[in-house]
Amino acid sequence: MSNTHIDDRTLRNIANLARLELSEEETAVFRGQLEDILGYVDAISKLDVSGIEPTSYPAPVFDRMREDVPHESLDREAVLRNAPEQAQHQIRVPKVIAEA
Repeated sequence: MSNTHIDDRTLRNIANLARLELSEEETAVFRGQLEDILGYVDAISKLDVSGIEPTSYPAPVFDRMREDVPHESLDREAVLRNAPEQAQHQIRVPKVIAEA
């Protein structure tokens, strides 16, 4: 797939930046994989995308918003009856933030 060649110096530099210590066998394997990846990137960069709008998501995104209409809220006493713990007419939850 790839016609991109990665030389030893470049590969060692990349491995060093990634804090990887590679054996000779690993170097050969990763060189081939990296050259394949660069080949795919090269193939993609040659595609004509001049008529395509840039997007961050492949499918259309529709916000599902309901109308902001006032309505009855839950009955406080009914909610508190289902709470495992309550204090001062509120639901009591366990502390989740540790002391600094």
